[in-house]
Amino acid sequence: MIDQYVPSARLPVPAAVGRAVVLVCVFVCAACGLVYELELVALAASLIGDPVTQASVVLAVMVFAMGVGSLLAKRLRCRAAVGFGLVEGLLALVGGGSAMALYASFAWFGAPRATLVALAVAIGVLIGAEMPLLMTLIQRIRRQDPGGAVADLFAADYVGALVGGLAFPFLLLPFFGQLTGALLTGVVNAVAGGVVVLWLFRYDLGRRARCGLLVVNGAVCALLALAAQLVSPFEHAARQALYGADVRVSVDADGRQLVLTGQPLPGSRRSGGEHLLRFFVDGRLRVSSADEERYHEALVHPAFASGPRGRVLLLGGGDGLALREILGYRQVRSVTVLVQEPGVVDLARTDPVLTRMNGRAFADPRVRVVTADAFHRLRTRDPGARPYDVILSGLPGPQGPDARRLYSQEFYGLLARALAPTGRLAVHGGPPDLSPRDFWTVEATLRAAGLATTPYALGGRVSGHATASARPALPFPGDGDGEPGRVSDQWGFVLAAPGNTPPAVRTAPPPVRPALSALTGRSLSSAVSRAGAQRMAGLPSSTLMHPRYDE
Repeated sequence: MIDQYVPSARLPVPAAVGRAVVLVCVFVCAACGLVYELELVALAASLIGDPVTQASVVLAVMVFAMGVGSLLAKRLRCRAAVGFGLVEGLLALVGGGSAMALYASFAWFGAPRATLVALAVAIGVLIGAEMPLLMTLIQRIRRQDPGGAVADLFAADYVGALVGGLAFPFLLLPFFGQLTGALLTGVVNAVAGGVVVLWLFRYDLGRRARCGLLVVNGAVCALLALAAQLVSPFEHAARQALYGADVRVSVDADGRQLVLTGQPLPGSRRSGGEHLLRFFVDGRLRVSSADEERYHEALVHPAFASGPRGRVLLLGGGDGLALREILGYRQVRSVTVLVQEPGVVDLARTDPVLTRMNGRAFADPRVRVVTADAFHRLRTRDPGARPYDVILSGLPGPQGPDARRLYSQEFYGLLARALAPTGRLAVHGGPPDLSPRDFWTVEATLRAAGLATTPYALGGRVSGHATASARPALPFPGDGDGEPGRVSDQWGFVLAAPGNTPPAVRTAPPPVRPALSALTGRSLSSAVSRAGAQRMAGLPSSTLMHPRYDE
């Protein structure tokens, strides 16, 4: 029972000071625990995709494991100081090294999901064991009403969780990164536990226990410090395991890892073998020089086949490759490129190979880059602003991080409002062969937003998801579930326009459009027929309140 007799502890400081030290420790431990939790969610979403699922798994598993840890801690209450010291040392080691462990499982073994669950269980059990032991320790300092003690502990715990939750995105991520930030959190966790056990409750420890805990805490801090020194070579080795030995550029921008491998031959955008260029975002293939022209020509040119072309809005497309195709039309007067983070655009502006591939598109005076959330930007757009003649959505697909909003009926309604009465909207909807329900949900959602649609599924995709290494990289969100061996040979698009007449999928005649390298009229006709043969009818639209993707 919680009100059973607990002997008073001999302390090196007055009881009031000792009690304050314990509450500060609760505060620090709560902050560290929430950082571990957020770090697992953020890294899993980055590596695996589908952030809603990853957050749900981590939270559910960790909360369950905390209950198990609380029950297991009952056996340690008779030696609460020693037990708490061991729990904090182990939690600092597991929590601090969790990011490296999860990244290693992704890079070398391709099994991040199993590792994620195992880490959530281990961290949850250890966090759950903290509170019963701290309750015992604070009652040993000064006997008080159990309800008051619990209130004090939970108040410190909740305030610590607030600080940890704010420190993760605003301090640890931007200044230290995920790996070093987690390791630093582990060191803070170990130090906090050491102060309580090895200093405040040192008289509770025998000589052997004191020496043992000193060795454990020292070893944990030393291991975490060593790991922090090895973060750079570790990341380099992981990148080589993921992408092969031909990594040319690797940068962390806006919390995302951008990697370029290979280098096409001068004067050529399409190359193979050792000259094949691949662009990865968080381990997922975004662009391959083997077939990027086919993809970007299919996204851009059907929307420019007829009607005005003066004002263009491009969502995504930070690599400048779709922009290269748009700027080939002399009638284009202005292009607004709307991106959420500037990192990809910065790379496309400065990397010599990417600038050669995109034709230095961002240097064109007709181009304006806007860094903003697309949903918020369109929602707050001045109703009297001039509409766009063409809108292109080059987003990764309906399984990307923003799929619930940027592939929703509400968002497409905002796009329709920004579109001229004679305008056209082209949307990348993911691969119809791997994710047919998602692709046709995109088409149904566009129709629900009041647009007439024509879907087309372009074949001839040769890049797949393979990297130069033996293990294939995960596909970019929208390319299926990432299971080994599942490779799409199609891109799915939907061309939409206001009114009731589905727009024709074709290209403008040669005097109007620029020369095409990979797209032909026959391939577009086949793409429309292929999509028609694969149609899934009767699907509901996806809304903010009821997202339908990946059901």
